Amino acid sequence: IAAAAGVSMEINDNAVPVTEPVRGACEILGLDPLYVANEGRFIAIISSRDLPLALETLHREPVSAGAVLIGNVVRGHGGQVTLQSRLGVPRVLDLLSGEQLPRIC
Repeated sequence: IAAAAGVSMEINDNAVPVTEPVRGACEILGLDPLYVANEGRFIAIISSRDLPLALETLHREPVSAGAVLIGNVVRGHGGQVTLQSRLGVPRVLDLLSGEQLPRIC
């Protein structure tokens, strides 16, 4: 998405909702939860002006009650997505090449 739009994105790892069981399993298996196949999740790119209304609307429904802001679109380095790690260290997120795990459903 970032490359197609010619923008960069910054994601805050602390803000990405990953359950403790998933995080623990990923740590044991040596996997990055950002690259593990999952279902029932989506990313919406919303203007900062519309963000409060969007979150309010999503929070009304049980299925999206946990919706949160995880990052921002920024200028520069078109197509680059940077993750601010839990330790505060930025790292560039690369596109996954191949599959980390086979899909089971």
